[in-house]
Amino acid sequence: MMKSYPIVCCLLFLFGMVISPGVAMSAANHGDVLAVLDQLHSPVVSDTFEQGNDSGGAQQDAKKTPTLSQLMTQYPDTFRTRGPRVKRIALTFDDVPDPRFTGKVLDVLQQYDVKATFFVVGNRAKKHPDLLKRIHEEGHAIGNHSYNHAQLNKLRLPDFIKQIERTNAVIESIVGVTPTLIRPPYGDINEQQLRWARKNGYKVVNWNVDSLDWKGLNKDEVKHNILSAIGPGSIVLQHAGGGAGSDLTGSIEALPEIITELMRQGYDFVTLPDMLGVPESK
Repeated sequence: MMKSYPIVCCLLFLFGMVISPGVAMSAANHGDVLAVLDQLHSPVVSDTFEQGNDSGGAQQDAKKTPTLSQLMTQYPDTFRTRGPRVKRIALTFDDVPDPRFTGKVLDVLQQYDVKATFFVVGNRAKKHPDLLKRIHEEGHAIGNHSYNHAQLNKLRLPDFIKQIERTNAVIESIVGVTPTLIRPPYGDINEQQLRWARKNGYKVVNWNVDSLDWKGLNKDEVKHNILSAIGPGSIVLQHAGGGAGSDLTGSIEALPEIITELMRQGYDFVTLPDMLGVPESK
């Protein structure tokens, strides 16, 4: 075994030079044959992501996958999480229409003469068109929340486009609005989808104040989550719809106290189109 050691070293050195000269030279300089083996067999973690072209064909992008915060920086006019820093608040409600909760939220907003923005799920709008009509008729803004609450950043571009356009078609057929605002479920979107949104005149709007009401929190917990994080230009996330077993009672009960406290502090309530200075409809 000792007699063959120089031969093994030479073979490994030459093998390393072919595959990775830097790795082999580093090991040879230290006289460490095992270092070559360790480095050549170390796992490589890929930071690339699959990105379809405009026709939907998949290809590998050499860039690292951008984080949401990086995307906000790169696309500041398309991807928003807050408005200008003035004493205005945008209340937003996701996952509508839902006959269990949406009407109750609308009742509170009507009582306090507050306008909000509702992000609509397309297949729910088809099932409950009268609730969508009420949202529109009472002066609230409408945005697109996908057709079936899909995790959009996992979809290829043609499927993403179908989610948006199919939902817009349903909303337009019921209330005559073709939304320009998109809120991706879970807040997740990828760079290719953002580029498509920008090219086609959409704004992607997430939030900077999260009620966490989807967890079934009680009134005081929802109220604390919102009031402790609020500030000029805040976009608040609540829900007026949910999945099977969802309980938004705490969120609905907290809403009157949230509104009265923010009014006391001198805030005005506006829709997202008003806050961001964009049209509601194409």
